[in-house]
This record gives sequence, structure tokens and C-alpha cells, in this order.
Amino acid sequence: MNRPRATWHAEAEPQQAAERLEQAFSCYQSELLGTLYYLIGNFEDARDALQETFIKCWRRRRQVPEIENLRAWIFRVAVNAGRDARKTAWRRRRRPLENEQSTLMAKDQGPEADATRREQLALVRRTLSQLRPEEQEVFLLRQNGQMTYEEIARSIDIPVGTVKTRMRLALSKLRGALEAI
Repeated sequence: MNRPRATWHAEAEPQQAAERLEQAFSCYQSELLGTLYYLIGNFEDARDALQETFIKCWRRRRQVPEIENLRAWIFRVAVNAGRDARKTAWRRRRRPLENEQSTLMAKDQGPEADATRREQLALVRRTLSQLRPEEQEVFLLRQNGQMTYEEIARSIDIPVGTVKTRMRLALSKLRGALEAI
């Protein structure tokens, strides 16, 4: 099997892109699921949206070598999938489970620390779920997707000033809720 070197390289590049995408997805899976949970409000629907995110990314895996910020790209795809899921009428009628565990608790901190942390997480979850959808989206892209304001503005096609305003409002509401503790 004497293949020309150029042919081997052309075949190896898509494989490397696929591996890079798989590794990134594996690394960000928990954060993606948490982001989708906050956007959609239901754990099972968030898992479905996570699968849809992977499928959408996988279909465009040949673009991976051209993508500067793979994390931001994956989170943008995830937020779009979450937005689509949230818009679906039957999903809006479904109620999220109140005590769903969407994040793992730290171990060996003692019962008081665990209880305090659970209360804080529950408060943050409630406050995030009460943000307007556009505030949630900007907050989650910035915090979980680690996107810059400019990247967020481009990805959702709004002015940078609007992104900053939405972020400021989201942070203000979250701070207000946390100060009440």
C-alpha cells in the first residue's frame, strides 16, 4: 500500500478533527448539560438537547480545523439547540423536577458545608431560571462558554452594547439573590 503522502495527510486531517471534537465534547459535557438545563429547565430535555448538540457538531466536524475557539463554537451550538428546545410548545408545558441534581457536590466537606452549598446552588438555579431567556443566554455563553462579549454579539447577531446590558442585568439579579443569603 504505497499511497502518496499528500493523500495520507488529506485523510488524516478529518480523523484528527473528529478526535479533537470528541475530546472537547468529552471535556465540556458536564458544563454543556448544566448550561442546557438552565436554559430549558428540564433535565431530560437538556440531555436530549446535548445529544442534538453533538450531532450538529459532528455533522460539521470537517470545519473544526478552521475554528479558532472550539469551546465557544460548541457552546454556541448548544445554546442554539437549547433555544430551539425551549421554543417548542410542548416543552414549555412540561414542569422541571424540583430537586433534580444537575451538578455533583464536593465530597468530604461535612454535612453543614454540603447543606449550605446545596442551598446556594438551589438559589442560583432558581434565580437563573427566572432570568429572561435573552439574559440567560448571554450569561451562560459568557460564563460556561467563556465567550467574549464580541463573540456573543456575533453569534446571536446583536450589538455588543446589548450583550453587555443583558449581562449586567443578569449579574445584578444574581447578586441580589445571593446577597439575600
